Formats: sequence, structure tokens, C-alpha cells
Amino acid sequence: MTRRPVPLDALQARIGHRFSDPALALRALTHLSALDPTAGREESYQRLEFLGDRVLGLVVAAMLFEAFPTAHEGELSRRLAELVRAEACAEVAGEMDLGPALVLGSGEAHSGGRRKRAILADACEALIGAVFLDGGLAAADGLIRRYWQPRMAAPRRPLRDAKTALQEWVQGRGLPAPTYRQTGRAGPDHRPLFQVLAEVPEMTPAEGQGRSKREAEQAAAAAFLAREGVWTEQAE
Repeated sequence: MTRRPVPLDALQARIGHRFSDPALALRALTHLSALDPTAGREESYQRLEFLGDRVLGLVVAAMLFEAFPTAHEGELSRRLAELVRAEACAEVAGEMDLGPALVLGSGEAHSGGRRKRAILADACEALIGAVFLDGGLAAADGLIRRYWQPRMAAPRRPLRDAKTALQEWVQGRGLPAPTYRQTGRAGPDHRPLFQVLAEVPEMTPAEGQGRSKREAEQAAAAAFLAREGVWTEQAE
């Protein structure tokens, strides 16, 4: 196994947990590529990642249940999926500065493994699993809230696609379902640009553009929601 590149003390300070069993932390940071071929896979972070994923889901679900007392199950599920997705875990790993602390094989290290989203996301979940084993649910809860509470309060992107959000918005007001009408197409055949109107009876339509009809429809729905003050940003 390669040597840990940074002292564990720095990471423990960042995450707010000091390990009683430092070996757990080291295992959470150890990629399979760093192990001797004769070593068992359990010496890598894979098993801890499995555990940490479940602990993260439990704690974030509880956080959402507390924070949004009137939200229905569908909204809570969408919020949960957004917060625990691999991209979110990789971003948190960046905030923890896990990259320099990872234990990688030389090949993985030279190929940019410390910056790979999948590795960072897995290591983040493994670290949560290690904290859970070392300090119990309270310790894991504290770590997760430390990094996920701000993310819960300010989602990085809309929780629904624009067309679904617009559909739900008009239904909640007893209005007919929105329709989408193509109003134009520009550009060459290999790179077209579509113009689409999102229309709701007795309301001003909104226009969107995109490289496909679907993309243009999503943009039109997002423009409609933004104009009505439902969304403050365009859908991705």
C-alpha cells in the first residue's frame, strides 16, 4: 500500500471528527488500485462506501423531513435524489479536500485519480461510513449536517425538469395542461436551432430555443416558470 500523502490530522479537523480508530479513516481513503494484488478487496474503501451511502441517505432523509414539514413524498424524494447523487458527493469531497488525502496506486495517481469525480464521490461516502463505525450515528449525523445543510437550503439546480414543474404548477391552479408549439427553425440541418412556445390558456406564452425540440420545450417551460416567479433560474 502506498503511503498516505497528507497527515490525517488535517482531514479530521476539516470534517470535525477525530477517529478513535485511524485505520478506519485510512481504509476509507484507500482505492483498490493501491492494494497489493494478494490483499483482499475489503482493505479498500468499497465496503465502507456501501455503508456510507446508506447512512447518508438516512440522515439526509431525516433532515428533509424536518426542514420541509408540508412537502409531499414526491418532493422529498426529488430533493433526496439531488442531495445524495454522485455529483453532490464529489463536490462535498472537494470541500473536504479529499483528493490529496487519497491513497492510490501509482497508475491511478498519474492518470489524475485524485480529481476523478467517481473516486471522490466513493471516498466521500466511504468516509461517512468510517465515521459511522467509529463514532456512531451521532458522529455521522454531525458530519453530514456540516456539509449537506447548506446544500439542502440552496439546491444547485432545479429539483424537477421544467416541463414537469410547469405541469404541476398549472394543475395546482386548476388550469389546463400546457402545450408546446414549434414556431421556427434556423441553422443548418446538422445543427438546427428550434423555437418553441409554451402555452397555457388565458396566459401569455413563453418562448424557448434549443438544439432539439425537447430542449426547446424545456427552455420554453423554464422561461414560463421564471416569468411567473416560480423559478429563479433556468433549468439545466
